[in-house]
Amino acid sequence: MARPTTKQQLLEQSEENFKKLFALINSLNTDEQEKTFSFEDRDRNIRDVLVHLYEWHQLLLNWISLNMAGKKTSFLPEPYNWKTYPQMNVEFWEKHQTTSYQQAILMLQKSHAEVMSLIDTFTNEQLFTNKLFSWTGTTSLGSYCVSATASHYDWAIKKIKKHKKSLTAK
Repeated sequence: MARPTTKQQLLEQSEENFKKLFALINSLNTDEQEKTFSFEDRDRNIRDVLVHLYEWHQLLLNWISLNMAGKKTSFLPEPYNWKTYPQMNVEFWEKHQTTSYQQAILMLQKSHAEVMSLIDTFTNEQLFTNKLFSWTGTTSLGSYCVSATASHYDWAIKKIKKHKKSLTAK
């Protein structure tokens, strides 16, 4: 699927991929949903994938709200940058080792709704004009939104499909 380049495409693809993600999860029985992956080093189960998505929603929500309020803030929190963000993902993983699977589902559903509502407050021009906001650097706000929603959901779907395939390979 092509990367969204309009607000409508962003909203539709994000919603579609979110629904696909949960349809895939719901195609597994409870044991399979909570089973440890037979692969991976960071995300070891579906809960880990869901809290990863949730944390990236939080990054997006906080970044947009702070910058729109006039407080210039980087997308990635200090001390991280685009070369060191994998360590941030590990910290997200560590932070949520006591989060239950059901909590992770609820957290992600809530943050998805919040992100979709926030995206909807922007115009197509605000979302997809490069450098419109100084705080988005050389890219567009929409590019960050795509990365935190549609594209990230696609990543999660691939990971869970791999898990599902590994269950039938045994």
